[in-house]
Parts: sequence; C-alpha cells; structure tokens
Amino acid sequence: MYAIVDIETTGGVNGPTRITEIAVFRHDGRQVIDTFHSLVNPQTYIPPFITRLTGIDNQLVKDAPVFSEIADSVRQITKDAWFVAHNVSFDYNFIKKEFSWLDEFYTRDQLCTVRLSRKIFPGYKSYSLGNICQSLNIKLEDRHRASGDAAATVKLFELLLQYDTKALIPVDFD
Repeated sequence: MYAIVDIETTGGVNGPTRITEIAVFRHDGRQVIDTFHSLVNPQTYIPPFITRLTGIDNQLVKDAPVFSEIADSVRQITKDAWFVAHNVSFDYNFIKKEFSWLDEFYTRDQLCTVRLSRKIFPGYKSYSLGNICQSLNIKLEDRHRASGDAAATVKLFELLLQYDTKALIPVDFD
C-alpha cells in the first residue's frame, strides 16, 4: 500500500509553521482505493506570499478543522502504507511535527517521487513537480493546492511503477 500525500503550509518546516491543507490518496499499486482531503486551520497567521502561491488565506481556513480533529483520518489512511510524496521529507516532517504537538510519535516508511524520478527517468533538466509533469505529459490542475498536486503525484507514481525496471519501488500486493 502507498499513501500519496501533499500538503500546503504556512511556510518552511522549521519553527511554528503549520499545515493549511492536506490530501492523501491511498493506492494499492494498481489504483487509488481511498482518499482524504481537508483544509486545516493552522491556528496561526498565513503570510501573504503563501496566500499568493496557494490561494489559501486566513479567512478560508478559519472554520476548517485543526490538525488534532483530522489526526485520526490522517493516521488511518497512511497506516501500513508507504508514505509517498514529491520531496517526501517536506510533507513527512510536517505531518510528523503536527503529530508530535499532539504528543504522538508518527512514523512511516517513505518514498520520494523526486528521487525515484531521477533514477527511473534520468536526464530531465528539472524534477520539480510542475516541470516533471510537463515533461511526462501529466495533467497538473489546481497547482499549489494539496488535492491537485497529490493527484498529479499519483499519476507520476503510477508511471514510476510502470517503468521501474530496477525494482526501486517496494511492491507487496496482498
């Protein structure tokens, strides 16, 4: 199982920055079998440059659940699955930090679609999500929003699975 994740945040992973949106697609190696998506009230100010990038502002998230209210859903949809993301350390460390603020240790095995893309599709100038999607003709809608970026990462991951001739991606179908 794979949990393909994308988040939007109030800034970089260090400091008091928080998650503002999360999308997770649970994938069995063949297809998406479950999804979770939510805006998240970060309980902190969203800087204007983040709003310009994502379209997420303080007004949009004021009535959204705080992370503790969605933690069970995040825990469940990622349970017993590889945590997959484009630049996985960013998304994973944010979620791990959110769980640590709830006094909970969160751990998942991780797969990075940036690193996998470099190995499986060598030779591209850039492996940013936007550029690799363009290079591989993957439709990327709703850029810099969790569900749009996660959906594109699902398509990228499916191509990676298809072209992984070196067995870089752990596959354990039930």
